[in-house]
Amino acid sequence: MNEVIKTLTSHRSFRHYLDKPVGEKELETIVHAAQSGPSWIHGQQVSIIVVKDPHRKKKLAELCGNQDHINQTPVFLVFCADFYRAKLASKMEDESFEAADDVDSLLVGATDVGIALGNAIAAAESFGFGTVPIGGIRRTPLAVIDLLELPKYVIPISGLCIGYGTNDPGLNPRLPKEAFYHEETYNHDQIEILHQYNDVMKEHRKKTTNGRSDANWTERIASFYRKSHYNNAYPDVPSMLKQQGFTCEDMKD
Repeated sequence: MNEVIKTLTSHRSFRHYLDKPVGEKELETIVHAAQSGPSWIHGQQVSIIVVKDPHRKKKLAELCGNQDHINQTPVFLVFCADFYRAKLASKMEDESFEAADDVDSLLVGATDVGIALGNAIAAAESFGFGTVPIGGIRRTPLAVIDLLELPKYVIPISGLCIGYGTNDPGLNPRLPKEAFYHEETYNHDQIEILHQYNDVMKEHRKKTTNGRSDANWTERIASFYRKSHYNNAYPDVPSMLKQQGFTCEDMKD
């Protein structure tokens, strides 16, 4: 197994960090790796806001649902889907800018962010840093937009803590290959696979919580998705999209 594969398959989410800065050289390399990922039409629909200021990190921790690891981490990256430059390009070339009315633009932006985020995680962990992505950046996105002074056509998609991780949580068992890998067509018959995975996760939870919990995977997922995520924990996402210029008119009948 080469070092790249070893890094990719050793990921775990760290939520505790030492009070030790990330070097500028390493940070620059991580950002460069994130920027080097492929993007739709080479449009590079991603921007990263690097946050080190303790006061701004503290505010972001609150806005993300009081996640203290954002306070602890020496550097916090906010990954944004960014069509602001595309808007400027349209203005420079005297072209209309109708992409914001197209829901596919959101898929493009989110996909490009995911690629950049994955590259950043791999790069950071290759240096021995711990990381954890923060979807909670969308919990109060209007306030995040104000705090980071994001222009129209830019939306926060995910945060990323990077630092010297402590309290190693260990690896979480992944779904069996049969649930993730499909040959030619999708495999619908996964109930038995999930039953088997539940047994694995129950034992894992018992071990990692010293017996305090034995919740299985389907219990956790079903509980999380029993209500609309937007109307529950992320109610401002539709307002954020509208404010930032993403009307998604093509979804309206």
